[in-house]
Amino acid sequence: MCPQADDPTEIVTKRPRRAKSGKISVLGVLGELLITAGALVLLFLGWQLWWNDMIMANSQSDAASQISQDWIQQDTSTPEPVPTTDPVPTTDPAEPSAEPAPVDYGAPMVATAPANAQAFAVLYVPRFGADYNRTIAEGTGHDVLNSNRLGIGHYDGTQMPGGVGNFAIAAHRSAFGGGMHLINELQLGDAIYVQTADGYYTYRYRDTEYVAPSQVQVLASVPNNPDATAVDRIITLTSCNPLYSTAERIIAYGVFESWQPLSAGAPAELAPIIAAQG
Repeated sequence: MCPQADDPTEIVTKRPRRAKSGKISVLGVLGELLITAGALVLLFLGWQLWWNDMIMANSQSDAASQISQDWIQQDTSTPEPVPTTDPVPTTDPAEPSAEPAPVDYGAPMVATAPANAQAFAVLYVPRFGADYNRTIAEGTGHDVLNSNRLGIGHYDGTQMPGGVGNFAIAAHRSAFGGGMHLINELQLGDAIYVQTADGYYTYRYRDTEYVAPSQVQVLASVPNNPDATAVDRIITLTSCNPLYSTAERIIAYGVFESWQPLSAGAPAELAPIIAAQG
């Protein structure tokens, strides 16, 4: 007779182990290949959307800084006189005097649109960062928007900087330098500066709307009202939305505030930014 166990749970029935198969599963190999391929795709997307984007952004910014400095150095016009209006004194001598009256330089100069892919302006948006600047070139094709030296395109047929009507431009939201990556962060009154070989044009951000890609009426001289006659000077920034998608377009509008020739120097907020780039 078998000895009686003190605890039945101590009796364990052992099964014979199966011999390991030396065959490799086809499905297992295919699964590993798919996992590897997926990892490579993710790495490529990371490179395209982050690393390559950062490299292109730096290259576009460097090119814009060079164009800006070239215009400044080549400017041979006579420096504009400073305002002659005396500041309004304050009653408290401890307080600083009022700011001098701004100079009125008259109607802004409006250049003729250049040939396709030719650079003609530099965009500055302090809200996007003190180191942000991009070259604006004619056209919105891949030769402009995907360029490592340009990045922002001017819609053919819309106004040039300072012109009455709609100065409309476009850039990628992500990838290829992401020229308008932060367009959704603009706040009412934010400055939007455009520098050309003639001078500096200051616009102020007004509002944003989201539209279908087919709604080209936003590019009209009077946005969304193509039959109206333009009386205002407007800038329109366009990009894709949401990030990493082309489902719709984000449209940011700004209104013209002032213009000053290159010889007068940059607007106060913009001057240190341009000096740092030089």
